[in-house]
Amino acid sequence: MIRLHHAPQARSMRVIWMLEELGLEYELVSYNFFDKSLRSAEYKALNPAGRVPALEIGNGQVICESGAAVEYLAELGEGALSRAPGTPDRAEYLDLLHYAETTGQHCANLTQAHIVLYQDWMKSPTQMGLEAKRLAVTLRRLEAQLEDGRDWMLAGGFSAVDCALAYGVFVGEKFTSLDDMPNLSAWWDRFKARPGFAKALPKEGEALIYRKDFYPPPEVGKPEETS
Repeated sequence: MIRLHHAPQARSMRVIWMLEELGLEYELVSYNFFDKSLRSAEYKALNPAGRVPALEIGNGQVICESGAAVEYLAELGEGALSRAPGTPDRAEYLDLLHYAETTGQHCANLTQAHIVLYQDWMKSPTQMGLEAKRLAVTLRRLEAQLEDGRDWMLAGGFSAVDCALAYGVFVGEKFTSLDDMPNLSAWWDRFKARPGFAKALPKEGEALIYRKDFYPPPEVGKPEETS
């Protein structure tokens, strides 16, 4: 039995989407992102960084990186969601699969700034504004990826790439607008309509990382000029 250790609204959502798309049986173990349960000795024996996911795949093997978990699972189910070595879109598949970490890192930085650093004196408005702009730039690459009218990120159809990148859009739209990205917005609507999407959403009563729909970058005041 596959067992996934997960926190609501965290990167482990990617892994849930993959498991659901492949129709694999799995056990889901959920944690509170803000309490100390992920720092327990028991959990850190699975993921020493004290983060999610931790994907137990049997025989004592654990995958701790969400990107690696997505890539591993993509090769199951006769590779329906992967692109095999030697196929024409293999390079594009790998590039976009790992591009998910580019979008994800900006989301992580913004989450740290807006939510984890909870007191104003801890925050840097300049850094927060810059990160929001950088996130928008990374998402515009995905907007361009869809300019030819395709439904999914790869011309050959839905793949693990869509599951990997979806998390960056899920969190990304909490920090930047998709209003000027119609292709990406339409892709996102299609992804949310897939049956497995809701399986990764927080259950009632679970602690949320993001309690607001949108976190605008703070205004940065210019220093007053001195004569």
